[in-house]
Amino acid sequence: MGDPRGFIKHDRLLPDRRAVPVRLRDWKEVYEPFSEEHLQTQASRCMDCGIPFCNEGCPLGNLIPDWNDLIWHGHWREAIERLHATNNFPEFTGRLCPAPCEEACVLGIDEPPVTIKQVEVSIVDRAWDEGWITPLIPTENTGRRVAVVGSGPAGLAAAQQLTRAGHSVVVFERADRIGGLLRYGIPEFKMEKRHLDRRLAQMEAEGTEFRTNTSVGVDLEVESLTSDFDAVVLACGSTQWRDLPIPGRELTGIHQAMEYLPGSNRVQEGDLDANPIDAEGRDVIVIGGGDTGADCLGTALRQGARSIHQFEIMPRPPDERPDANPWPTWPMVYRVSSAHEEGGVREFAINTSEFVGVDGALTALRTHRVAQVFADNRMSFEPVEGTERDFPADLVFLAMGFTGPERSELLHGLGVELDARGTVPRDEDFRTSVDDVYVCGDMGRGQSLIVWAIAEGRSCAAAVDRALSGSSHLPASIAPTTVPLR
Repeated sequence: MGDPRGFIKHDRLLPDRRAVPVRLRDWKEVYEPFSEEHLQTQASRCMDCGIPFCNEGCPLGNLIPDWNDLIWHGHWREAIERLHATNNFPEFTGRLCPAPCEEACVLGIDEPPVTIKQVEVSIVDRAWDEGWITPLIPTENTGRRVAVVGSGPAGLAAAQQLTRAGHSVVVFERADRIGGLLRYGIPEFKMEKRHLDRRLAQMEAEGTEFRTNTSVGVDLEVESLTSDFDAVVLACGSTQWRDLPIPGRELTGIHQAMEYLPGSNRVQEGDLDANPIDAEGRDVIVIGGGDTGADCLGTALRQGARSIHQFEIMPRPPDERPDANPWPTWPMVYRVSSAHEEGGVREFAINTSEFVGVDGALTALRTHRVAQVFADNRMSFEPVEGTERDFPADLVFLAMGFTGPERSELLHGLGVELDARGTVPRDEDFRTSVDDVYVCGDMGRGQSLIVWAIAEGRSCAAAVDRALSGSSHLPASIAPTTVPLR
């Protein structure tokens, strides 16, 4: 602990966001640079607790006090080694994770918590700039082959760990580029894809093979996986989107979020001149108050939408942590993302009952306010009388979450079972009901955070390595049944 009074002397500080009128004119990340002096000061606020609850708040078990102390003393190269000890991709989590570690920070009981996420991303960005991150080539080849289906964060984490353990790993991806939702779901303004590309280059140099445009069960027979590989890891994510089957759903102008967001990513990749779904000059409504909804909001603002409303059926969260939501659990409080800061109107406790249109085209949403009702240990939403209202809209994005993996030829061909939640069940070693077939990430856990996906991929890799080799030195930070604080 470099400065035992750091948390007393210094307030929490984060990098400034670029001015809204400036950042709406491009797709670059929204944050300004953060000086090394500021970062070291923020690292000094770490209390080096006797029991660092931040470790428990992070499913990866990141060694947060260790690298805070190293940064305070200026030992950057040692810090990236500590960071990589638990996290394959800190440049992803440092930009995209909501930081449950910060909400579990002991300082956060009665003060603003340590800026853990900013320290994390600054360490890895410095390491890339200095050339400290290089391929880790395995010293031997086990002769075992592993197929990983899906190239999101869970699949990539499993693939990198298994490659480093000496196995021959092939990652299959149905899209034309590797990355899953990191590539075609996360907007550029939240994570520029150069961060993804240089990590993939490292993985290729280590020996991981990537095969794109390959939908297993369509472009490649399922039998090829079971016959050509010693183990199969399913990491296809939770991509079955939730729909809104109400009157008027057939009208034009209503799109799923994941029909909309990839277009702008493809523009940034140079594949398209413009997103096929353009919000310029249009009245837009986003149904869904989560991160995906905020991504749609920020994208539509950059396209020049005339107006935007974001609907959330839940009531507006409180500004402060409620008594029934104690530390160190994830606080259900009101949050403002960079996209919310940029514009649009957020509507809470609202439900859409009908899409209204003229000549087959959407013109409005018919809505009413709702109240939460608790009965028989269940929560429901009841309409509030006299609150009916039509919102003008000619473009709607549905961002209401995902219900599990798609019912694909892959699952049918393998004969993998689904549970009542629509996810793939697994045992304590991430095994599915089919021999030598494993599952990790949202496909098995359900829709969750990127940090959970990486933790699942790492832990699944350890289980696969143990099954193939008899033992494993790969770390496993979680079990399939681990329950998050979030």
